[in-house]
Amino acid sequence: MTRGFSKSALTLAAVFALVCTYALTGVAAYAEAPAALKQLDDAFVQVAEKVTPSVVNISSTRKEAEGPGMSDLEPFFKNHPFKDFFGDEWMKKFKKGPGHGGPMMRPTATGSGVIISPDGLILTNAHVVKDAKEIRVNLSDKRSYDAKVVGADPESDIAVIKINATGLPAAQLGDSSKLRVGAIVFAIGNPFGLNRTVTSGIVSATGRTNVGLIDYEDFIQTDAAINPGNSGGPLVNISGEVIGINTAIASRSGGYQGIGFAIPSNSAKLIRDDLVHEGKVRRGLLGVNIQDLNEPLAKSFGRSTPDGALVAQVIDGSPAEKAGIKSGDILVKLNGEPIKGAAHLKNLVGKEKPGSTVTLTVYRDKKTFDVTVKIGEKTAKAASAAASHGETSASNELGVEIEAVPKALAEKYGLKEGEGIRIKDLSDEGAGSRMGLRSGDIILEVDEVKIHNTAAFNNAIANAKKNQVIRLKVQRGEQKIYIAGPIG
Repeated sequence: MTRGFSKSALTLAAVFALVCTYALTGVAAYAEAPAALKQLDDAFVQVAEKVTPSVVNISSTRKEAEGPGMSDLEPFFKNHPFKDFFGDEWMKKFKKGPGHGGPMMRPTATGSGVIISPDGLILTNAHVVKDAKEIRVNLSDKRSYDAKVVGADPESDIAVIKINATGLPAAQLGDSSKLRVGAIVFAIGNPFGLNRTVTSGIVSATGRTNVGLIDYEDFIQTDAAINPGNSGGPLVNISGEVIGINTAIASRSGGYQGIGFAIPSNSAKLIRDDLVHEGKVRRGLLGVNIQDLNEPLAKSFGRSTPDGALVAQVIDGSPAEKAGIKSGDILVKLNGEPIKGAAHLKNLVGKEKPGSTVTLTVYRDKKTFDVTVKIGEKTAKAASAAASHGETSASNELGVEIEAVPKALAEKYGLKEGEGIRIKDLSDEGAGSRMGLRSGDIILEVDEVKIHNTAAFNNAIANAKKNQVIRLKVQRGEQKIYIAGPIG
């Protein structure tokens, strides 16, 4: 696309303004409206012509395995709010296996991809090629190739596959950090097997997290029509640059309902580079369990806004512990970039290379200071120990029935003898329930006062009433979290 074309392209808002002008002034505006619409029409056509040749259809066949019949599977897939774009056709592909009384399933995942190098590298979703025995790629010129997986990263749902071809039309990856809400975008893919379908819409939101689809979420949300089969295809800007990889939809019907999600191109680039050069993705590790702040929790720490990420637990021997990070700290910046919440911090740390050094801005005891941390490497063992969690909320005024922590439970969670008290039951109407306490929670601290018995707990509650707000440190399952709310 030429520079001149980029300058002449009109936004939907401009066209809308012209249409309104025509409606108000009548014939006088008639000559302007067709020219404006023609320019917009040309812009859409040029984007489609530029990118469509780079979009491929991917079908991956998995190993045959005994499985339940269609009626058994249906309850798990029908009306799922975040249905993957495998397409419905794979669920129908059954065959009888020799010597088996029940049906054998030979599922085929269908999806899309985008060529990113002339020598056959293709970007797609990890779930499209997951556990694939065979992968077949169909190009826009009707050629077909077998493909192999260069690397796949389920945590980001990005995969790179390779076909043995040269001189292919490669798409250009754009800078997703420049995306603005309201910008025109196009989704290109193979919904329901309809090859190289182009739909248009706008960027509905950026930085979407806590969607619950993958481990590292920073989604672009769009209303461009996306359906099963689009997964792995490109989301494109008005300049014909790929600024996202379509990955999922929010839908009660399994089809388009105006909410789609794409992985930003900048994230996809980082994953691609690691997969191509190292065959895997190496992610940074801080070694903390973190949670979002809500307003009561922020106020309990003396902060007026719930920005940042609250450290609920520091893992023994982790980079965070070595740097002096403590439970109860609020991390507000990483290398000068404001931290929006727990998911944002997780993404920022994950992008750091193991062994690199970062500067964290920490809020503690109503003071802010910087610490330097040498980032570790996330491994399966470290991930289970340092899994971050989202916002949860906590505490006889609270309407709770408490008891000593059973010895077996204390040993299970590594608690010292007499450490904490356990919630045996709680009233549905009590302050504890409203704050989010649960039966089985172990209260370790009340406003930073360690709790060892019922007397200490009741005394701490009485003191907390003076401030009309309370903050609790709670052991919930394997995790330690903070909870806060009004009391009095």
